[in-house]
Amino acid sequence: MIRTEALDRLPVRTAVPALERALDDRGVAVLCAPPGTGKTTLVPLVLAGLTGDGPVRRVVVAEPRRIAARAAARRMAWLLGERPGGRVGFTVRGERVVGPDTVVEVVTTGVLLQRLQRDQELAGVDVVIIDECHERHLDADTVAAFLLDVREAIRPDLRLVAASATTDAEGWARLLGDAPVVEAEGVSYPVEVVWAPPARPVKPPHGMRVDPALLTHVAATVRRALGEREGDVLCFLPGVGEIARVAGQLAGVDAEVLQVHGRAPAAVQDAVLAGSSGVRRVVLATSVAESSLTVPGVRVVVDSGLAREPRTDHARGLSALTTVRASQAAGRQRAGRAGREAAGAVYRCWEQAEDGRLARFPAPEVKVADLAAFALQAACWGDPEASSLALLDPPPAGAMAAAREVLGAIGAVDAAGRVTDRGVRMSRLGLHPRLARALLDGAAEVGARRAAEVVALLSEEPPREYGDDLAAALRTARRGQDGYAGRWKQEVRRLSAQVDGAGSGTGTGKSPGTGSGAAPGTSTGAGAAPGTGAGSRSGSGSGAAPGTSAGSGSGEGRSDDAVVGLVAALAFPERVARARGEGAFLMVSGTGAELGDSSRLRSAPWLAVAVADRPAHAASARVRLAAVIDEGTALLAAGQLRVRGEEVRWADGDVVARSVARVGAVELAVRPLKQPDPELVRGALLEGLEREGLGLLRWSRDSEQLRLRLAFLHRVVGAPWPDVSDGALLADPGAWLEPELSRARRRADLGRIDAGQALRRLLPWATGEAVRLDELAPERIEVPSGSRIRIEYGGEQPVLAVKLQELFGLAETPRVAGVPVLVHLLSPAGRPAAVTADLASFWQDGYKAVRAELRGRYPKHPWPEDPATVQATRYTSARLKRS
Repeated sequence: MIRTEALDRLPVRTAVPALERALDDRGVAVLCAPPGTGKTTLVPLVLAGLTGDGPVRRVVVAEPRRIAARAAARRMAWLLGERPGGRVGFTVRGERVVGPDTVVEVVTTGVLLQRLQRDQELAGVDVVIIDECHERHLDADTVAAFLLDVREAIRPDLRLVAASATTDAEGWARLLGDAPVVEAEGVSYPVEVVWAPPARPVKPPHGMRVDPALLTHVAATVRRALGEREGDVLCFLPGVGEIARVAGQLAGVDAEVLQVHGRAPAAVQDAVLAGSSGVRRVVLATSVAESSLTVPGVRVVVDSGLAREPRTDHARGLSALTTVRASQAAGRQRAGRAGREAAGAVYRCWEQAEDGRLARFPAPEVKVADLAAFALQAACWGDPEASSLALLDPPPAGAMAAAREVLGAIGAVDAAGRVTDRGVRMSRLGLHPRLARALLDGAAEVGARRAAEVVALLSEEPPREYGDDLAAALRTARRGQDGYAGRWKQEVRRLSAQVDGAGSGTGTGKSPGTGSGAAPGTSTGAGAAPGTGAGSRSGSGSGAAPGTSAGSGSGEGRSDDAVVGLVAALAFPERVARARGEGAFLMVSGTGAELGDSSRLRSAPWLAVAVADRPAHAASARVRLAAVIDEGTALLAAGQLRVRGEEVRWADGDVVARSVARVGAVELAVRPLKQPDPELVRGALLEGLEREGLGLLRWSRDSEQLRLRLAFLHRVVGAPWPDVSDGALLADPGAWLEPELSRARRRADLGRIDAGQALRRLLPWATGEAVRLDELAPERIEVPSGSRIRIEYGGEQPVLAVKLQELFGLAETPRVAGVPVLVHLLSPAGRPAAVTADLASFWQDGYKAVRAELRGRYPKHPWPEDPATVQATRYTSARLKRS
């Protein structure tokens, strides 16, 4: 029996007529409705004709999360007086509750993507609603782009609604072809903002880490809110681990503490969404409760101010969720949960002054996430570059290039970027392409069931209490009775069925490692040697690929450790890592990795790193989850990265020439190279000059002065006098260092090159200007005493340092290339007495003071009252008289 009264109370019903008109006229619309107005529950029922007298239509509602899809379906079924599986059903990964009478089906965006790839027409579907599109999840953006393609090409009758609590309505309307925007007014009550920052500063989040002091403060704020306010408390935390810690600190409070997140058991989720049974509740939730779910009874929100977003370090091959400060938009959404049913309050655990510095909106996932799965979907759609897809934000070129490189390495796309048959199969497994590769190739090696067990562990990271040893985590999950173990077992069944149902992939005449039929790394000898553990098998030394006739595919006789290590290495070959001592490892990607002090993996010779993150400002990644492997397994999985070649480079202050066999950045074997390629040697010497500077050459005093003179002329006169800065000289070393550079073989040879002689090659000989060097920038100047004094060219002005008596009679300051020199007038002992760039002024004004100060100290030297009338001299007065 339809619950008409409950339906009539939903505020969005006033906007439904306008939405129906927009869809009748344009076929597309943007629906903006605050949380709790019924956009997720009433609108689909109305558009499906299950309420009112409209025609019956098949409606698909796409939700960003499984928990939201289940909750929406259950709520709509309840409004109809039914159970899910009747006229309203849902489908999420691993669970499908629909029946022959289902008209409204709620699915995750990932499930809808799979359907569109299989059936672009969406036969039998009349309306698609993309819910919570403001969250900008990559799957939702991709679904919208694909649906717009479908409407334009083959299904102009397909109706499309982008629905959100708060969204960029103009952007979505523009994307949907100037679609009408329909807004629904919500019923909201005032929410008081209480600023509740920690008493002492806490460390900012980095990676997955949250300062325990902040979590303690959040728990204390929840207790404070329980004491100061009435009603249930909804507390937002970034992840499952933080929820568990805060729940532990709330032991003993006079309230029922519930935990809501994507991993929570369905019974717990149902209990939270059903509302209170008279006992006050504290609901600890991730951002899933911002807009996707409605939690009845909440009057108070405690906001930690943190959220989790995906981030990818393409240079290091690391991608993971990262703890970030929640955006201002998220803060408004969270606060609004306190004013749904009555006036409420939000306790914000940060300073009010910080609020204005927060990002306005969360970053679109397409801008920050690993795009390998998106790139595979685009390739399957027929647009490998994703250049013609209608997206609010285009994918970054660098991230797309990295994604296509990954897809090419695992055989999902060919050299032109087109999807292969193997890539299509990968896309239909509902896994990241890396994990799909591990499942397919691992199943051929160890059997579908055992490969599925490991991949299921990798697809949802085990709880931290399972430890960092992937094999131990597998054994814990097998015998576990917790919520994670239950989900893991369900996922193992799903993956095993998919691999078994489609065959093991053997017998095709192609290796599952690539789309071209070549096994990964066979051209470089990636096959494991016999007897090398997880990768060993009869004939494996031939370089046979996983899944070819060289492997049985049964996995019998292999330990859990061997199986786990092989499958994890297949998933993340660039994270295969070799030990370098004291819990430190080097991944083949070139990234360092470190284990915790208490890890039992510290003695492993090789690891397959499954989960790692790199804390801010840290040189090495921190290993969260890994499996022990041997060298054979490492080479089998990362064989395509195996190379052998000559390396000539500058290291430890000299040229190092060697023959190296390596897999990625990990060196396997090294021997000295006796006859290196001269060009490689030349390049290494140039590398040394760039790293250590031109001081490696032989610089005499004259050489250094020549460089300073040329630099002065280049600055003052310009062309044709050369630029002799380090950057300019190193940019074209052949112009001045040849032929000596090509003859050099080591550091000592560089030290024999006369830098001054080399610099003279840069003089403008062709124009004839070179002969004017001594005229324009003389090395020395003759002064009135007859001495030839060296000019120093290191500063803004050339400097002439000379004894004062040697300039008697010189009225004008000497000039060099038109620039007056800076005269340093010295005492008879060679100490500075005065500095001037205007000798005439000095003789008139400054000389008297210098004479008065120094004549008594140096009585043997001449100190005439009028220096213009006496002979300049470098000698004492007595010596001058004798001469």
